[in-house]
Amino acid sequence: MLTAVPARAIRLSAGLATIAAALWIPYVTSAGRQPALAQGTPALARAAELPELRAIDVYRAWRLTRGRGVTVAVLDTGADPGTPDLTGSVIRGPDFTSGADPAGYRPPHLHGTYIASLIAGHGSGAGRAEGIIGVAPKARVLSVRVILDDQEPGFPAFNENAAYYDAIARGLRYAVGHGADVINMSLGSTFATRNLRNAVGYAISRGVVVVAAAGNNGAPDLHNTPYVYPASFTGVLSVAAVDYHGTPAPFSARNASVLVSAPGVDVLGAGPGGAYITGSGTSPASALVAGTAALIRSRFPGLSPALVNQAIIGSTRRRPPGGYSTRVGFGEVDAGAAMASAARLAASRPSAGLAPAAHFGGGLEGPIPVVHRNAVLIAGLALVSAIALGCAAVAVAGLGGSRGRRGRGSHVRRI
Repeated sequence: MLTAVPARAIRLSAGLATIAAALWIPYVTSAGRQPALAQGTPALARAAELPELRAIDVYRAWRLTRGRGVTVAVLDTGADPGTPDLTGSVIRGPDFTSGADPAGYRPPHLHGTYIASLIAGHGSGAGRAEGIIGVAPKARVLSVRVILDDQEPGFPAFNENAAYYDAIARGLRYAVGHGADVINMSLGSTFATRNLRNAVGYAISRGVVVVAAAGNNGAPDLHNTPYVYPASFTGVLSVAAVDYHGTPAPFSARNASVLVSAPGVDVLGAGPGGAYITGSGTSPASALVAGTAALIRSRFPGLSPALVNQAIIGSTRRRPPGGYSTRVGFGEVDAGAAMASAARLAASRPSAGLAPAAHFGGGLEGPIPVVHRNAVLIAGLALVSAIALGCAAVAVAGLGGSRGRRGRGSHVRRI
C-alpha cells in the first residue's frame, strides 16, 4: 500500500519527506536518507547527495554530456509533467489504458513519475539546487501510459480485460514512431504475446535501445526465477538490482536473461505533486541504466542498440567470479566507463548503422515459445563482436503456463 506525504522540494541534506513505494517487491521502505551536502555546481551537488548516481560514476559521464537532444520513452503509469523536478522535460503521449478506470478518475501517475525522475530529473528550486537529479538531466521524457498503479480502481479489470493485452506493444510502436532514442520499461509479466515480442523487435530494428527491469520475483531460497517479459526478449537490456555495496538485492530476479545490474535498494526519486519516493526494486535499477543509455546516445547518436548494449555490458564494475552470474549479469553498470567504451566503439565503427531486423513468430493465443539468452555462452561472448550483433548466443526454451485468457499478457505490473 502506498501512503503519499506531500512535500516541498527542500534540500536533500535537510531530509526529504517521502512516500513508501511498493515496487512489486516483498518489502517496502519508508525512511528518507540524509546525505551530506556537496560543494560545486547545483547539479553536481545534487548528484553528490544521491548515492545511486555516485554508485554508477555519473560524474565522469557528465564530462561529455548530460543527455541533451535525446528522448527517453518511459512506458509506465504516466509521468506528471507538473512535478517540479521534471517541469519542461515531459512530453505526454497517449493513454493506452483509457477506460480501465471509472470516468472522471484522475490517475496518480506515481510509479511513472518516480521512474522518469531517475532518468531525467533536473532538480528544482532556485538554480535547480534542490530536488532530484537524474542520470540524464538534459534528456526529454516521452511518457506513454501502458499500465496502472496498483491502487487505481481499474487495476484488476485492466489485468483481466483482453482489450488491454496489447497496451505495452502499442506503446512501444508509438514511442518508436515519435522519436524515442531509448525506451525504458520498469514493468513485466511472466507471460508473453506475439505482439509484444514483435513490437520489441521492431523498436530494436529501428535503432531504439530497449531497457527493461528483470523482475522482483527473487527469493533467498530460489536459484532461478521465472523469466519476465519484455526483459527476457533477445536484444533487450535486462537489469537486475543491487544495493549500494553491490550486493544482489534478495528480491531481484536471477535467470539467464539478466545482463547487468544497478542500484535498486532505497533509491530516492520524485513523485507527483511535490512528493518524494524511496523505492526498491528492479524498476529504479532499470531507470538508471536507461539514463546511462541516454547519455551514450546523446554523445554518440550513430551507435546501434547492439553497440550501446555492448558499451554498457563490456564496461561494468564489480564483475562476478567467472565474469557472469544470473544474479548481477556481467556486473554493475558504470556510466563513466560506459561512455569511454562507447567512444572506442564509435571510433572503430563509425558507420555501425541499425541492428539487423528481428523476426518473431508465434500464435496469437496465449504464451508463445521465446528465445532466451544462454548465460554460459553469453559469458564467453560479452566482450566480443557477437554481442554487437545482438546477443547472438541463444538457446530455445519453452514458456510454460496455461493458454487461457490470463496467459495473453495479463498481470503486467510495475517492477
